Amino acid sequence: METFLLQATIYLAAGVVAVPLAARLGLGSVLGYLLAGIVIGPIIGLVGAETENLQHVAEFGVVMMLFLIGLELAPRTLWDMRHKLLGLGGLQVVLTTAAITWISTLLGYPWQTALAIGMALALSSTAIVLQTLNEKDLMRTAGGRASFSVLLTQDVAVIPMLAIIPLLVIPGAAGEYHAEAHGGAAIELFATLPGWAVTLITIAAIVGIVLFGIFASHPLFRFVHMARLRELYTAFALLIVAGIAFLMITVGLSPALGTFLAGVVLANSDFRHQLESDIEPFKGLLLGLFFITVGAGIDFTILLDNAAGIIGATLLLMLVKGLILLGLAYGFRLRGQDRWLFTLGLAQSGEFGFVLVAFALQQAVMPGVLGEKLFFIIALTMLLTPLAFIGWERFRHRMHEGADLPHPEDEIEDEHQQPIIIAGIGRFGQVVNRLVQMAGFKTTVLDNNLETIELMRRFGFKSFFGDPTRPELLHAAGFDRARVLVVAMDDRQASVRLVSYARKERPDLHIVARALDRIHTYELYQAGADDIVREMFDSSLRAGRYVLENMGLEEFEAAEMERFFYKKDREALLELAGLWNPNVPVAENEAYIERSRELNKELETALVRQVAEEEDLTPSELPSGVITPAPR
Repeated sequence: METFLLQATIYLAAGVVAVPLAARLGLGSVLGYLLAGIVIGPIIGLVGAETENLQHVAEFGVVMMLFLIGLELAPRTLWDMRHKLLGLGGLQVVLTTAAITWISTLLGYPWQTALAIGMALALSSTAIVLQTLNEKDLMRTAGGRASFSVLLTQDVAVIPMLAIIPLLVIPGAAGEYHAEAHGGAAIELFATLPGWAVTLITIAAIVGIVLFGIFASHPLFRFVHMARLRELYTAFALLIVAGIAFLMITVGLSPALGTFLAGVVLANSDFRHQLESDIEPFKGLLLGLFFITVGAGIDFTILLDNAAGIIGATLLLMLVKGLILLGLAYGFRLRGQDRWLFTLGLAQSGEFGFVLVAFALQQAVMPGVLGEKLFFIIALTMLLTPLAFIGWERFRHRMHEGADLPHPEDEIEDEHQQPIIIAGIGRFGQVVNRLVQMAGFKTTVLDNNLETIELMRRFGFKSFFGDPTRPELLHAAGFDRARVLVVAMDDRQASVRLVSYARKERPDLHIVARALDRIHTYELYQAGADDIVREMFDSSLRAGRYVLENMGLEEFEAAEMERFFYKKDREALLELAGLWNPNVPVAENEAYIERSRELNKELETALVRQVAEEEDLTPSELPSGVITPAPR
């Protein structure tokens, strides 16, 4: 017990001291954790043999991170990313593996060993890159989205790579180093089963996760909710992640992939935000511990004995990957800062490289000495990655030197917190913002489009860059004391998420939301918006009024018709919202279609009656061409 408490104290103290210092110096938390591990491991020697076992526990932070990422991606969003996943991500994995394999064969390694090296080093660090992108609020940029697509493809590619490595066995090449790989026990078990049985078990595990997310998660959460104990929510969230990770390891698959899949399935659930808030602290601590163990595990003896070769191989690896990434960035039309963010951010190897190298050693695909060097090369590239991000930021700041431009890390001071928050400052939001400010009210504007924010600032409008759906940004903008929230974002799903979150957190807040169409109106209505404005509806009404005026109606009569139509349409929309089912397409919702037809007929009759009353005529006496009831 005393030993455990001493180790916990050392690791926690290292993180608590090093990370604030690194952040103060502008190095970022990832590099701070890595340096903390180097100090307490190779330099001072406070930790040692237990680091490898502890690293397996810390890798659970990567699993949690991918679960949280999955929660942010609805299945439709993932489907929309298919071109980048298969194109951008697939090309990166294939080209990088091929290039590193070719270079390894030139260095004299057998093609089997060279291919194993190529696969292991082709993967980038999901933990470092995503942690840094989220920390610097770069996930919403084009470069951040492209980086995420490649990382997601790499995580999926780990599965076939683990399947290929046993086929590359070289007799007599087993080295001195042996390590336990993820899924090793499962692979030994599956070795006694026929191929079709292994395939069925794998498919059953994936289908089981999907079915759990769709059918079982909601009843279980309601059951846990009955106790109304905060700690049970946390326990349930950890149970989902740990259970799915264990299941995936048991069947020989990546636990990160399994939890990511579960997160995607649960992305549309009612308790998604609760899961995020419960798991986030554990994810941060375990990721920090993972980076500390990477730093503590670096063996500087190997570096001193092979300094030139290891450092040269590290720089060559990052150069080769960087050139391939830069070419893909040009090919997929990434521009300026996004191109360099994509290139510099993914030029390293990652934590899954450790897994593949350890598995290759276990399968006698490469000698132990080579494995030790590869571990060191991977660790060095991970250590250099935060420096690459720092270089990118300096390049970015130099491009905008002297300009008063917003940055993702801008803090919203108290004096910038206004009673009106406008989320989204496109064409729609700009008109709302100008009208409100001309009336004498101040606003806080949030948007995740850097170019738009820069433009607004040049015209003198105080705006802040960031994702308005992030709770921490909302609260920094004065969400707790705001009176009105205007949701004017272009992303329909993001606007629904924001309205839903705002309504749950602030039942008293008045929410005005922009709807893209009628279906989006229903979604926002269910999410809790008070006033919903269809972006094309009011302008269409005005155009219709102009048509009526030019067809012979007086200006007042046309305006009254416009007002009457608006009132009846809102009443019909409210009634149809009760019949709309998000799980049933409108074309297949018979009750919705039938009632919609009835309401259309009632509206036509009411319009005829309205015109007749204004003209003091019976409907049959109306002039031809003014308004004619539709045929029954």
